[in-house]
Amino acid sequence: MVIIMKMGATEAEKAAVLSRVEAAGFRPFINPGVERTVIALLGEVDIDKVELVDIFANMAGVERVQLISDPFKLSSRQVHPEPMVVPVGDGGVAIGGSTLVVMAGPCSVESREQILESAAVVRAAGGAILRGGAFKPRTSPHSFQCLGEAGLALLAEARAATGLPIVAEVMDPHEVDLVSQYADMLQIGARNQQNFALLRAVGRSSRPILLKRGPGTKIKDFLMAAEYVLAEGNPNVVLCERGIISFEDATRYTCDINAVPVLKRLSHLPVIVDPSHATGDWALVEPIALAGIAAGADGLIIEVHPDPQHARSDGKQSLKPKRFAALMERLARLAPVVDRQLPLAVRAG
Repeated sequence: MVIIMKMGATEAEKAAVLSRVEAAGFRPFINPGVERTVIALLGEVDIDKVELVDIFANMAGVERVQLISDPFKLSSRQVHPEPMVVPVGDGGVAIGGSTLVVMAGPCSVESREQILESAAVVRAAGGAILRGGAFKPRTSPHSFQCLGEAGLALLAEARAATGLPIVAEVMDPHEVDLVSQYADMLQIGARNQQNFALLRAVGRSSRPILLKRGPGTKIKDFLMAAEYVLAEGNPNVVLCERGIISFEDATRYTCDINAVPVLKRLSHLPVIVDPSHATGDWALVEPIALAGIAAGADGLIIEVHPDPQHARSDGKQSLKPKRFAALMERLARLAPVVDRQLPLAVRAG
């Protein structure tokens, strides 16, 4: 249930509605909105509470009351009609606005030289955010598991050298504070998309969250995962389509381009696409990246490595620096077609 307040509703009227909502056993969430305040009510609306619709609707300052049938409430456009813009870092990067945001970098932080070179490549080509794994869930326990806190420190050094904010994955609720000390944005990987304890933990953090869709997850379940984060008070969630399991085995996963416009229709949260993990093949990254932007995505996350042949993880799907720069130039030409733009450095090139 959502309560839409009238334009110009007074603070006293809003306070009275909030008091009545809490007295009825609901948990209120307030979205100030651009023109009017929307109050979302969290809790079960059973038969005994349906009559409250009329009570709320007749309170001073209330324009209308609307029941929400979808299980996801806080991520719904009914609660937050305007598209969300999520700020990342202190340098003015924002996901969901008119500028396309490209996050790029290696799958894993392997060494100081590797991450500093990668960061310089991303910055020079017009990338806005540096990605890099310090903690990585690997299929085999014998595979490279990344550098842990030492890797986070190297990412922070790369940020200092380039000015790029960083996004890094967190895998354990107990590591949220640690990763937050270094990263500007916390990534929830596909394997942890329904790790509800972790979702709640990042929901209590002050960092924006990049939430990747699990390979076997339906869109509504994906939005319910976002709901866990939002319900803990963190509104800054970015959704990431990174490929789903299908019968097709020509690629690593099937990139669900449909998900981009569907998510944008259902939710106010920004949506980006991960063509690297979706395809698992560097030769397919560019066409899927362009398709994602053409479908309405707010940005991309792309794996870039200075020497993919010797990468310790995901080298097959990583772009070399020159290929990444070429992709950014093509994105700059595509952006105006979808009423977007890339950073000045890219457009000038």
